[in-house]
Amino acid sequence: MIFRSKAPFRLGLAGGGTDVSPYSELYGGAVLNATISQFAHATIEPIAEKQIIFHSIDQKLEMKFPSGTLLEPIPGFNLQCGIYNRLFKENRIPDYGFKLTTSMDVPAGSGLGTSSTLVVAILKVYSEMLNIPYGDYDLAHLAFDIERKDLNLAGGKQDQYAATFGGFNFMEFYEDDNVIVNPLRIKTEYLHELENNLLLYFTLTNRESSDIIKEQQKNVINNNVDSIEAMHQLKEQSKRMKDALLQGKLGVIGEILDFGFHQKRKMASLISNPYIDEIYDAARNAGAAGGKISGAGGGGFMFFYCPDNKRYAVMDTLQKYKGYFLNFQFTKHGVQSWRLN
Repeated sequence: MIFRSKAPFRLGLAGGGTDVSPYSELYGGAVLNATISQFAHATIEPIAEKQIIFHSIDQKLEMKFPSGTLLEPIPGFNLQCGIYNRLFKENRIPDYGFKLTTSMDVPAGSGLGTSSTLVVAILKVYSEMLNIPYGDYDLAHLAFDIERKDLNLAGGKQDQYAATFGGFNFMEFYEDDNVIVNPLRIKTEYLHELENNLLLYFTLTNRESSDIIKEQQKNVINNNVDSIEAMHQLKEQSKRMKDALLQGKLGVIGEILDFGFHQKRKMASLISNPYIDEIYDAARNAGAAGGKISGAGGGGFMFFYCPDNKRYAVMDTLQKYKGYFLNFQFTKHGVQSWRLN
């Protein structure tokens, strides 16, 4: 028997950063995101030997561990070890050997929620193998708990819920890890136009989001007025984006994104840099109505809203920066799993 899963990555369209503690507990956060047709993949194959094998196709790494014991996290497999240990402590891991293989359609650390999406995919393939009936909220919360509490990795809450639920969602975040996911019923023609006008661009840079997140958290703890006010504005941005998409007011999408781009830079000093600013300004001068640094910022993917077929001029202009554009479609489904005899 072979067990597989895949979980979609996401574009954070508005409100990103307000899902991060302690802001979300103190003020309440709101994020609008959408999943796209790029995925994290996980496969489990039982083996005869009583050992655990982790194989990362992206990193070209493979490690073997004895089964039936807690694993010491090691570089390259920190997430895999953390998930295994949580399930082992809950007495869910069977006493037989298996091989867990993982891969991602986009580079790690590129701003599309890669780590959290991979955690969701791995948990889902375990649930398929072990017949664990996780509900969507249960699965997303467990993924968050493993990353933020077991592994002490800095970050927000939106990525785990986006990968689990899928589609367009307006998410609200409150104290005591209370999360409300509101699926949006956006007309098909609006989605087609949004998809047509968005360009997803990889800057060929990767970054550690944890340093950016930690600075953002510190700014809230230290009551940095400018940073906190920027987060308030981004929360309002998510509500404006929701209304625009539901009502088909696509002409203001670029303006809303541009507003968010400038507000987000106030949350932490590492969110943008001269290279990112230069790319953004070049895209705007070529006809993009607005854009965004994806994820925590600092590098990775950016995306631009280019109405009236301005996408082609923007693509020509950004060729000199040596990055590349990634084609995508929006997806309706979150994480999925299946098995093969």
